[in-house]
Amino acid sequence: QVHVVESGGGLVQPGGSLRLSCTDNEWPLENYAVGWFRQAPGKEREGVACIAFSDGATYYADSAHGRFTISRDKSKNTVYLQMNSLRPEDTAVYYCAADRRGGLMAYHVTRNEPPSMQYDSWGQGTQVTVSS
Repeated sequence: QVHVVESGGGLVQPGGSLRLSCTDNEWPLENYAVGWFRQAPGKEREGVACIAFSDGATYYADSAHGRFTISRDKSKNTVYLQMNSLRPEDTAVYYCAADRRGGLMAYHVTRNEPPSMQYDSWGQGTQVTVSS
C-alpha cells in the first residue's frame, strides 16, 4: 500500500528557494497522481500542484503559477516541488498526497477545492517558514 513521505522543509528568507521531496520507499508511484498541499495556521488545507506520475502531466493552483514547479524522477520514485521567490504568505505545513484518482486530485488543485482526506496516502507534513 502506498505510503508517501515528505522532506526538504525549513526556514528561508523572502525571495529564497526550497525544494521539497515526496517519495515512497517501497511502493511504486507509477499509477498515482501525486500532489502537494499546504496548510497555514488558522486556514484550510489548499492545493498547490499535482502531477500524474506516469506521463508527467502537471496541474497548478493559481497561487503556484510562475513560482513553483512540480516534477518527478521515475528512477527515484520521487516527486519534487521546487519553490522559488518565496513569500511570507507561503509559510505553511506542506503535505504530499498520492491517489489513484488523478482526475479528482487535479480538479481539487486547479479549482481551489478542498483536498480529500480520503486520498490513498497523506504524508506527515513538512514545515516551510519564510521569514527574515
